[in-house]
Amino acid sequence: MKLPIIRALAAAHTEAELLSAEAALLEGEALPFSVDGVDEGEQYTHILGALDVVRAVAAGQDEREALRAFGQRVRNSIG
Repeated sequence: MKLPIIRALAAAHTEAELLSAEAALLEGEALPFSVDGVDEGEQYTHILGALDVVRAVAAGQDEREALRAFGQRVRNSIG
């Protein structure tokens, strides 16, 4: 998981576009836009992270805080 990639995806794509990328990845189809990652698992993490940030920002949260909160939840889940 790379937070700069998540930040870039959240800034460049809408929730609908990210959902489309998620569906494409799950169906084994070509992604509608480039998503950096060493494998499909990391690409999926980046898409889900960007979705989380986009949704938090839409709910009124600051982008930096939304990104920090996502990163913290991931760290807590694996730590």
